[in-house]
Amino acid sequence: MKQIFFFLTLGFTFSSFAQDTTLYQGPTVIVHKDPRVDALVKKQASINSAFRKAAGRTMKGYRLLIINTNSRDEAIAAKTKIYTYFSDQKSYLTYQSPFFKLKAGNYQTREEAKKYQNLMKTLFPKGVFIMNDTIEVRPEKEAEEN
Repeated sequence: MKQIFFFLTLGFTFSSFAQDTTLYQGPTVIVHKDPRVDALVKKQASINSAFRKAAGRTMKGYRLLIINTNSRDEAIAAKTKIYTYFSDQKSYLTYQSPFFKLKAGNYQTREEAKKYQNLMKTLFPKGVFIMNDTIEVRPEKEAEEN
């Protein structure tokens, strides 16, 4: 009885395989694609790569905290001062409720940040502080230095 049950189970196991190795030769689907789609995909890929190059890359570095205030007008006035007196420095105005924070510069070393801190203290008597931050590093800037 056990042998009959074993052979029946074995027979059902082999016959229950659902995969068929023969290729299905039934109806096919034809896709009509506009060739402009390929052109759009290529254009978007080039835009993405150009944007990545323009954005540069980031690394750990230092920025100067210029002002931390509740007043938006005061923060914008400080940003204008930065652009007026230090046009080579990029400034970053962020809002973290309820404060506006203005940070400036992308410094790789603390010594470089310290140099600009001393220059900016004359414009901002309340104080300019060096902060650890993620900074932008431009590849073309590195190429000019080498």
